[in-house]
Amino acid sequence: MGHWWHENIAEPGKLPLLLALAAFVLTFAITRTITRMIRAGKGPFRNITPGGVHIHHVVPGVVLSVVGGFGAVASGRHGVAAGVFAVIFGVGAGLVLDEFALILHLDDVYWTEEGRQSVEVVVLTASLVLLVLAGFSPLGVDDVSDEEQQGRLGLVATYVVNFCFVLICLFKGKLRMAVLGTLVPFVALVGAIRLARPTSPWARRFYRHRHRARSRAMLRAYHHDVRWAGPRRKFQDLIGGTPDRVPLPPGPQS
Repeated sequence: MGHWWHENIAEPGKLPLLLALAAFVLTFAITRTITRMIRAGKGPFRNITPGGVHIHHVVPGVVLSVVGGFGAVASGRHGVAAGVFAVIFGVGAGLVLDEFALILHLDDVYWTEEGRQSVEVVVLTASLVLLVLAGFSPLGVDDVSDEEQQGRLGLVATYVVNFCFVLICLFKGKLRMAVLGTLVPFVALVGAIRLARPTSPWARRFYRHRHRARSRAMLRAYHHDVRWAGPRRKFQDLIGGTPDRVPLPPGPQS
């Protein structure tokens, strides 16, 4: 374990990335817990409203991200300073992406259906960083034998081929399969072979005159969304909280 840690985390300079990821996830979890308590009126926490202006936590998040980002660039990938700035950046990124939907819509949609986009972006970001962190560095490691170097170069070639499948998945509108396919090559291959989603760039480019393929794509996308809508909503509610229910408009008066 110590040899693996030194060869794939410490020596390639991935420790700051690990610290940033831990700070990012922990900040998001703590922030969501506090906002849930504020929403329920429990605990000592309250919204910060100096002068009647609601200060969203994206504001200190931007400041911390800027400080941590510039500090990380200046300090490199090794040393105490690199770790400190990585933590600062992770905290700032967690605060910013927790209100990603607010930035996207320029409106306070934190507890609405649109606010679910923040949870999706946070999960996607954490997954991508975790994938980068979990994969060992194929290049840039000292004291590697010729056999190990050849194996690492072969792995790079495999990554390149799989990355092509991931790009096809993205072009076909299959974002989740593309993310998972970066870790499991078979998933990216399956996503690249199967039909594209009807609104994807692939469908607009290649299904324009193939009416049967476009119809099959629409039917498959409909069944997929119906099957997974419920579990996906429960997962999002578990992480980010249940959004406010919009009341239905009153019916016609008799």
